[in-house]
Amino acid sequence: MILYDANLRPPFRDFGILIPIAADKQKRVVDALRADSQAAPLLDRFLTVPDYAPVGSQEVGLVHSPVYTSMLYSDRLEETLMETFELTDEEGNYHRYDPSLAVRPLSDLRDAVLRYVAGVHQICRIALQSGHGFFLGGGTHHARFDTGSGFCLVNDAVIALRMLQRDGALKSAWIIDVDCHKGDGTACLTEGDETIRTLSIHMARGWPLDGPPYLPDGSLNPPYTPSDIDIPIEEHQASQYNRRLREGLDQLASYPTPDLALVLSGVDPWEHDELPSTSVLKLTAEQLFERDNLVYDFLKQRGLAHAYLTAGGYGARAWQLYIPLLRRMLLDWAAE
Repeated sequence: MILYDANLRPPFRDFGILIPIAADKQKRVVDALRADSQAAPLLDRFLTVPDYAPVGSQEVGLVHSPVYTSMLYSDRLEETLMETFELTDEEGNYHRYDPSLAVRPLSDLRDAVLRYVAGVHQICRIALQSGHGFFLGGGTHHARFDTGSGFCLVNDAVIALRMLQRDGALKSAWIIDVDCHKGDGTACLTEGDETIRTLSIHMARGWPLDGPPYLPDGSLNPPYTPSDIDIPIEEHQASQYNRRLREGLDQLASYPTPDLALVLSGVDPWEHDELPSTSVLKLTAEQLFERDNLVYDFLKQRGLAHAYLTAGGYGARAWQLYIPLLRRMLLDWAAE
């Protein structure tokens, strides 16, 4: 099932935030599938609108600290949003932000973010019931226990899984993160937890791994918190990407089989991605298609229930990279 809400779009422009995420990315994905002669007839069966479960402070608090959760529901919300979305530079000047363009108060962004969390929760429930699902949204993998980071106010994947565990619908899960950036928040939130195993393949350097591994007090810098399986890729190693991903997936298969695999299927490793911090990885479209088939085949061959999130993908053309996998999924679902 593909989960798509035409009213749930990256709302950044509404708030004067100038991050290069196309507001129509999800819509263009659906429009392209509707224009495909084989995929279009299947959308009546496999495209659905979210029916959101409530996500509030109680659900956020399953994952994030009491202090941070309280901040999200206090008069410090706007300050927290400014920090999380990096809307000022080191000199205090606006960065990728022009409040004069805003048509909604910045504080409204919290509830928009929580609707994405609800979408992630629903696609996980759908996948547990039907075996598969793809949510056109989600993937905020940088938010940690006590802070937001990297455009991620809360960690939607971990919140959704904790909600399912709380409700007795899930015992264990894998998170497979192929976004360009390391899933550092996810690693921090699941470290030492055998019920959620994590794999992250990402840039070996650059944000969020652009600081020292250790802080002045000798403690580990949080972005360097290890996933269960980390696959750092250097700029000159694009040709090795899929081989190393295959090796990482084989390693993941050595863990006990989970109830669900949640895939953060970011397309920002693409060579034409428009976010500057993705520049270390420059995969071709063909390499991305190979990556997507590799992960999908890995899950299908093992009969694992799987839910996908769009995660990162920046610029006017990023939507194109999701089409081949979604088209294949639709045809597979119809053949079941």
